Amino acid sequence: GACLDSYEKEDLLELGVPLAPAIQILRQVKKLKKQSETLVPATRTQEHDLYLRDSTEMLENLEELSENETVSTDSGIQSLSSSVKMLQMARDRIRSVINDNTAEKQILVKTPDSLEALQLHRPICHIRPFDKSNSEIFYVENDILPPMTGPTNLIDPVHEYHLLPNVNEASEREILYEFTREVFSFAASCMNSRTNGTIHFGVNGQTEQKHNQVVGHRITSFKKYNEAFESCLGPFFEEQYVNVARLCIRPPNFIQVHHQNGAVSDKWVIEVDVVPAISQTQDFLFYSYLAITSTRDKHQCKTQCLFVREGPRSVNILADTNPRIGQEKLKNLTEKVKNLVSARKTAEETREKYCSQSHQGQRLKQLITRGTDVLESSLQVIVVTDKCHPGQLEHMDFLKEISLFAVLDFDPHGTCLFYKRDRIANLHYPRLYTSQDSLATLIGKLNLFKQTSWIFCNGRLNEENEEDRPITPSEWLKKRSGEINKMTGLLCSPDLISKDKLLVIFVLHSAVTELSSPILETLCAIYRTLEGADNILCICKDYSVFNRWKQLIECRCKEDISSKCIYELSLNEISSTIKKLKEPKTQSSQRYLPSKGSSSVLLTKKDEELFTVLEILSENECENTEIENSVSFDEFIKRTEEDFYRGGEVTWWNFYFSEQGGRLPFIKRDKYNDLYDLIMPVEGYTSPCIMINLFHPPGCGGTTLAMHVLWNVRRKFRCAVLKNCRATNNEIAAQAINLLTYGKQNQPGYTPVLLLVENWEDVEDLKQCILNASDKSEQNTLMVIILNCERTQFPDERSRSSNVPNIFLTNKLSSKEQRLFSEKLRQLKTDHEKPETFYAFMIMTNNFSEAYITNIVSNIVKDLDATTQQGRLLSFLALLNTFVNGSYMSLSLCEELVGIRNAFWKKETLDDKMNPYSTLLIKYTVEEHGFYQAVRFLHPMIASNCLQILQEKHKMSLAEITIDILHCDRVYKSCMGKDFLVQDIQSMLISRHRKEQGDDKDTMFSPLIEKIHEDEGSEKVKELLEKAIGRFDRSATLPQALARYLIYNLKEKDFASALQWALDARSKNLNSYIADTVGQVYKSQLKKKIEDSKPLTSERPKSYNTSGYVGEIDVMMILLDLIINLPLSQNRDRHQTDKLLHILKGCDTIKRLHFDPRDTATAQFVDVLADHEKFLISLKPRLKEIFSFFENYFTYLRPRSQERVIADDKNKKKLSQHFKTYLRIFNSSEQEKASEKARNPNLSLDQEIQDQRFYLEKKRADTFAGLLLCLSEKQAAEMEYILKKWKFIFKNSPKISVSDTVNFILANIVMHSIKPSSKELNKFEELVDLLHEEIQKEGTHSNSTEMYYLSMLLMWPTKDRKLESSSTHKDIGTYITSAKKSFHRRFSHMFPARTSIAHFFLGKSTGLKRMVSKVKLDRKLVESCGGQSSQPRTLHQLWQSGAAWNEPEVEKELLRVQGISDNGDVYVNYGGQLKIPVRPAYLGDIRSGCSREQISFYLGFTMEGPVAVI
Repeated sequence: GACLDSYEKEDLLELGVPLAPAIQILRQVKKLKKQSETLVPATRTQEHDLYLRDSTEMLENLEELSENETVSTDSGIQSLSSSVKMLQMARDRIRSVINDNTAEKQILVKTPDSLEALQLHRPICHIRPFDKSNSEIFYVENDILPPMTGPTNLIDPVHEYHLLPNVNEASEREILYEFTREVFSFAASCMNSRTNGTIHFGVNGQTEQKHNQVVGHRITSFKKYNEAFESCLGPFFEEQYVNVARLCIRPPNFIQVHHQNGAVSDKWVIEVDVVPAISQTQDFLFYSYLAITSTRDKHQCKTQCLFVREGPRSVNILADTNPRIGQEKLKNLTEKVKNLVSARKTAEETREKYCSQSHQGQRLKQLITRGTDVLESSLQVIVVTDKCHPGQLEHMDFLKEISLFAVLDFDPHGTCLFYKRDRIANLHYPRLYTSQDSLATLIGKLNLFKQTSWIFCNGRLNEENEEDRPITPSEWLKKRSGEINKMTGLLCSPDLISKDKLLVIFVLHSAVTELSSPILETLCAIYRTLEGADNILCICKDYSVFNRWKQLIECRCKEDISSKCIYELSLNEISSTIKKLKEPKTQSSQRYLPSKGSSSVLLTKKDEELFTVLEILSENECENTEIENSVSFDEFIKRTEEDFYRGGEVTWWNFYFSEQGGRLPFIKRDKYNDLYDLIMPVEGYTSPCIMINLFHPPGCGGTTLAMHVLWNVRRKFRCAVLKNCRATNNEIAAQAINLLTYGKQNQPGYTPVLLLVENWEDVEDLKQCILNASDKSEQNTLMVIILNCERTQFPDERSRSSNVPNIFLTNKLSSKEQRLFSEKLRQLKTDHEKPETFYAFMIMTNNFSEAYITNIVSNIVKDLDATTQQGRLLSFLALLNTFVNGSYMSLSLCEELVGIRNAFWKKETLDDKMNPYSTLLIKYTVEEHGFYQAVRFLHPMIASNCLQILQEKHKMSLAEITIDILHCDRVYKSCMGKDFLVQDIQSMLISRHRKEQGDDKDTMFSPLIEKIHEDEGSEKVKELLEKAIGRFDRSATLPQALARYLIYNLKEKDFASALQWALDARSKNLNSYIADTVGQVYKSQLKKKIEDSKPLTSERPKSYNTSGYVGEIDVMMILLDLIINLPLSQNRDRHQTDKLLHILKGCDTIKRLHFDPRDTATAQFVDVLADHEKFLISLKPRLKEIFSFFENYFTYLRPRSQERVIADDKNKKKLSQHFKTYLRIFNSSEQEKASEKARNPNLSLDQEIQDQRFYLEKKRADTFAGLLLCLSEKQAAEMEYILKKWKFIFKNSPKISVSDTVNFILANIVMHSIKPSSKELNKFEELVDLLHEEIQKEGTHSNSTEMYYLSMLLMWPTKDRKLESSSTHKDIGTYITSAKKSFHRRFSHMFPARTSIAHFFLGKSTGLKRMVSKVKLDRKLVESCGGQSSQPRTLHQLWQSGAAWNEPEVEKELLRVQGISDNGDVYVNYGGQLKIPVRPAYLGDIRSGCSREQISFYLGFTMEGPVAVI
């Protein structure tokens, strides 16, 4: 339509359209144009639709004309007149031009929300930037280049495409002649038309179906093309203009063609640029000469030509045979050139003016610094990039200088190797970010914020698995876009990174041309999550890349992204600008660790990133840093000191500043020397790993004292601070040992590690883990000192009761310390404007005076309106900081609570909004659960005093403030640290004080609840807990706490409500503590009724164990004792007791219990029993269930710490006694058995089966766990007898349960392990068939973990890495998944404290011999160690440290398997699509962060699934 609108009558006549049809066409165009002018397109897309509609209507009119022109011949057959044929040719030509002009706009006519028809045609690919030689550009075969067009603004190049003959069609000389002829003809036409242009060889410009499509040419020598270009240029142009032509015509560029799969082909595209600058061409006409060879005599003659651009072609205007027409055209061209010279000059000046006025460097600075002067190190950057050419990688080095959170890489080859040379990156796939793990778990698992995540968003070429290889955009949209949406939703979530601390940079090295492009889809996902483009920066390679990107985003997001794009700067300029803007480093570029003999070892940045849980203190900490040489250093000193003395955490810089000239030394506390002497004792060290405790109240400088000592011994020890409170002891131990051995090879001796931890729960276990992780040969010298700073309100008492070397601090300064603080205050007054507002320091200077704190808090909050947003936030923080140590609220949440809506550009700050109360608060960085800013009170005593004033002056009760927090919806919406804030709020409501944890007393409820109970009464507590249950409706601990409160703290016990809440808790989470609460409610109610009826005996138990399943058993055993001894008649006998036991077994009812109706006391007892008959009948099965649970608990799982091993031993003893009592109570007497047989003689077989089962129960061999214990507890003869019992049951029972089947199979496996020659054993094949049959019945969703466990033992693939031919082995991967799922359903709540046990390992034999029990390995190790007296401990250490796996006896028995570590998981590949997941254990060489590598290991089998060891 646009082309037809521009045609005159003469143009149509030249196209061959007869005069009459030409007039009709022009009239129709005029009519349509008039119609279109009455329409105002609503959108750009509608405008393009209008063009297409007009074009279509025009073609329909042409077709109608051609149809009307058909005539009949004498023969009756339709034919076309010559004019109609010409009309059809014209119509075809016009259609071709229309298609060419609309192809470029194809990507803009898609609707933004429609992804069903993303590209009707192949997209236009990105071409080499005009007039630039770029070795990084390549074309892909069948790519579509922009259509051939006529001159536009003279600056944008025109394009012309040609295919040269191949070697089979012409000689090399003929090919080169064709090349030069087309180049110089095209160049002359561009020079005469004063337009830029590019001619492309190797691109189809003829065939309609393959128009503009990249084909490529095979080129044997670039040199020959260059030589032909140089040699032919002179003869082609007039001599006087040869130099002008040489300046305007650029040498050839050779662009390589790649196959569509990314492989390099042997074909090339040749491109020649023409730049007719006005300074060279002026007003000249450029004639040229074509050499024409006579076919008859082979003589050459030259023909003069004058080429110009007419539409998409070069035309020789001297070719017309009519001299008059030729002269007229020449005259017109001469006049036209004058206009073209003026237009070209204007276009060049406009372009130069635009380029000189470009401010993209300033825009880049503004976007990346958010309007400040520096790129803050706290800014978390996500980079999204496509394929980067290797030549440009060096300019991507800015990635190494910024806080690079993640890279979303769409290059299937992967460019992360460049980054990994100097930094650590974890290679991930998007699916890792779509798991159901909690945010905190995901942060820890993937090492987010500690190591860069390099995420391959469209797979990698070198992947073995098909699912991880690159796929086409259309397939990507169907299969992977969902994962990308979820992943970006997580990465850009305000729960993970605060919006004001996030920057997303798109780096586009090539043009994005499709609406279905994966990288565009990623931008849209991020755009939706961030609700706009405020956090987005786009770096485009050049203007053409930017322009297409901008158009696509306008189409999809309806937003102009120009202001967020950089496209006029080179990657080198961008990289240099970013590096220049980054914050000066506060660490030296070269950091050293002390080593043996006063030597040092360089700690590289890459290696330091591997210490994810430790903050390492180097020898040269704070020395030779960038910040010292910057103009902002003085401001940095003031800010650092102010943060610390106001109440922030101490930094190494605080100690460094104090050592500089003209400053007072850092205040040395009285206990400094005591702690120093413990760390460096005169008499030396007695253990390779020692512990030291430092007890202190919060806010008295305990951690500062510990860090002061570390600072001063940093050249004698390798010092580190634990910075991740969620790290496991094994992880800490591994990194501590890595720090110990860093830089060492085979030299003896180490520089010991001094490790500072704060409030660590299980320091003893940490010590043991360190010993286990260390080299046993080096344990004769000191390796690690653990310095544990423990907060407690009673440090002196904790110090006296501790068995570990320790010191303690109190909230009281000595006279010497007070003097030092006073001297420091005088210096602060000199260096700072208002040191009196450094309240944390002033509190210590005033010796923790309550009067001083009350005075400052009262003065600051005297005008507080508690109903305002500021008052509300202050009350929230005061409550949390008073009742939960270490609590805080994120800065973003605080800003939202006080009404700061857009903190992105920091136009309004929290300090401004909270003034003057902000002087009581401090902002600091949280790194444990992410990386964000948080807010708390300066000092716990200030928070407590502020809360007291709110209560007394503003009449705000604790319950009122707590309920307000529960009602505040904003607190529970997405924000940084939300999960931990919710934990703190719940902890405030349910966490009790324990003396063993350093509290002053044991409490029944949380201090907050007890305080509200004391001040406001029980009804307020009840109301508060009910509202908390409403807010945290999935919590089981809150209804449990309310149930306990209702039976312990109310004067009038509300047993009905207590039971309701206890059952509610049990329905949400059935663990031992909640089950115990249900039992306590029943027990208390029963006990109350019995007490109200009649006193039973003075010997009733006075106390009950109320913790865990053990407590529940205690309660039930006491109840059984009470019931059995009830005085139900004046003359009780054995018959009465048997009758009661019969009722408890569920074989009878209380209604049939006979007693004297005149005995009112007994009647009352029976009434109470009848009311709880259902509960009483449940006692026996519940006891059996709990005993079975504990059997599984102790057999399937092992404790993670030595303390829990001791606790387990105690519980085992108690449970053993209870089990004996249980057997004694519920064992049927011989009299009862005889009576039963007499009543029903046909029950003899059933009775026999029951007798066999009771025997197995007595021997603890009636369960799967019990049979596993037989591996170590039973001798061969006894085990054979047990197997016989199981055979009898299995053969004679009318109905066999799944548990019976798996127990029977396991009994055979255990028997074989103990005595392989036993004649009682079934054949291996029989056991496999039996198991397979059972699995087919149960399916893959059963809760029978034991059944799936057996499938691992019996159906694991053989050592030749091929599956067995039998169908029973083909689904092993599915069975392992089922085992894991069923195990997690049953035991996942115990994982924090315990881990699953491997009872069998994969051996080298076949059949049952392939299963090697751990008991057998233990015996082998005992024999190899020679039966030393210390053997049990040595055996334990061998397994804990992993040294056992290197013992020859173990290596001889077990089969080593090859596998791969993939994104934190370990797999064994068995050919085809079978990839079996195994859980890693004892894999010390595999670092955290879900790294990927090839590994080998032994296989162990746990109830959770297979595990990999070393």
